[in-house]
Amino acid sequence: MPFFSGENMTGGYGGADIINSCTINVNRGEIVTILGPNGAGKSTAMKALLGMLNLRQGSVTFDNNDISNLRPQDRVRKGIAFVPQTKNVFAGMTVEENLMLGAFTRSDKAEIKYDLEGIYSFFPALKDRRNMLSGTLSGGEVQMLVTGRGLMAKPKMLMLDEPSAALAPKVVLEIFANIYKISQTGVTILVVEQNVRMALLLSQYAYIIRDGRILIEGKSEELINDPAIKEFFL
Repeated sequence: MPFFSGENMTGGYGGADIINSCTINVNRGEIVTILGPNGAGKSTAMKALLGMLNLRQGSVTFDNNDISNLRPQDRVRKGIAFVPQTKNVFAGMTVEENLMLGAFTRSDKAEIKYDLEGIYSFFPALKDRRNMLSGTLSGGEVQMLVTGRGLMAKPKMLMLDEPSAALAPKVVLEIFANIYKISQTGVTILVVEQNVRMALLLSQYAYIIRDGRILIEGKSEELINDPAIKEFFL
């Protein structure tokens, strides 16, 4: 049984379905990516997994438990962290204060302090700026901050929505390298991305969504050399 699964998901906003009969499975320890053009339903599929929209059909399971009826905040408490594309930070608070907000569901103070140092080891730039206001950070540093804040919840599952959006190529390489390092600590990762080549190089498995449906799925190492994928994306 997959570690995290959305089975036959159909739903959207209001009366309109944006995703239709989508099944997305993530095995423990994997990096899985969801790809597709703008408006294809990638982010909607991720939000469906997190419980941020009502499913008209389908179910969501996590770590052998049906979480279909849980609110987003309760799914977070189960061990799922979500880093949205908007990269919202509290600009008037310091970097460290923003990071500590990620641990709001926790009470293990000693472990929180230990994990904070772990975040700084992943993202040395954040340690250098720990006492600076978050509103002064660059785009790449903000992405590091929101990812680090998600990790402060000590998740089993990390969901990232467009982590490379609007970033310079050099920064994108750093962000993807950090995602790989995070996965090596045992965190399972689901990524929505438009940088197809980098996403396929990073992940073990990929889903390609178009018009709200899974068009193609398979092992990333096979998809990156698939002529149809090259024609469609690369």
